[in-house]
Amino acid sequence: MPISFKDQLDALDLTQLSVIAEPEDAADAELPDPDHVRHTVAATFAEMLGLFADTSMASETEDVAWGFVNIFHKAAERQQTKLDRHGDEIRMLLREQDGSEIADTELQRAIVRAHRAEACMGLFETMREQAATIFHLHTNHSWRPIRGGRSAPGMTAALIDGQAFLRTRSEARRTAATPVGTPVVFSGGRQRIAADDATTFADNLFRTLDRVRDRVPDMVLVHGGDGKGVDRFAAGWAERNRVQQLVFNLDQRLGNRAGFKRNEQMLDLKPRYVIALAGSGVTERLVETARQRRITVVDRRGDLCTPPNAVPSAAAQQAA
Repeated sequence: MPISFKDQLDALDLTQLSVIAEPEDAADAELPDPDHVRHTVAATFAEMLGLFADTSMASETEDVAWGFVNIFHKAAERQQTKLDRHGDEIRMLLREQDGSEIADTELQRAIVRAHRAEACMGLFETMREQAATIFHLHTNHSWRPIRGGRSAPGMTAALIDGQAFLRTRSEARRTAATPVGTPVVFSGGRQRIAADDATTFADNLFRTLDRVRDRVPDMVLVHGGDGKGVDRFAAGWAERNRVQQLVFNLDQRLGNRAGFKRNEQMLDLKPRYVIALAGSGVTERLVETARQRRITVVDRRGDLCTPPNAVPSAAAQQAA
């Protein structure tokens, strides 16, 4: 005999469940001061990292530090979800607007809730950016989430009405997702570098990136975001030099074709240069395709991020 819906609810025992609406005056409460937030995050982070210094847990510092930054990133994402939900509510209220005082009041309340979610999102992003800066100082790596990207906070302008809110929100999303500048593709595999050679490799890598940036002051570093490969060193360089990054993650659904598809997407940006370090056949194909498209390749596929034995093209020598 099938169980009735009432019996199923009784079995769940929801007697202790309560749904509490957000207080009406919550939107009027002040948010923490951004400067105080940055100071508090920095102090807390430093105190936490100090616990692990010179102990047997020192090797775990980077993982714990990454998780600390991720707390604020996830909190910002939750506010983003709220903001999207409020945006949908505003659209619905605009469609149903009949000019009555009740409808207008509901619309204004929805806009206030959206403003608050947006302000909270910006504050959590401020916390994340402060923590990410300290993460980079301690690890020399750029912090990035497991999925998706990371854009700095910025949209804080007051909005007047529902239509203005939706237009501004849409434009802010496009701006955050589209870095303004000249793309430069960076590609490097997972290299084994002896401890004695690490300094030489890093010097050559950073010198190459510095020289390319001298020729492309508005460069946007485009890379695959490999957290275990050379990409992470390039990302750390970009973080230190405040260079925008555009990360193309592998689409795991494509299997062995994922790397080649990513290369196509990066080259479709029509980059000014492709910086290539030693890697797999995927990197070799990237270099070959870039040259076919007449994109200058800064070839550093030799030992320790140096030019290979073959003489590079004149354009690449000039760029490097």
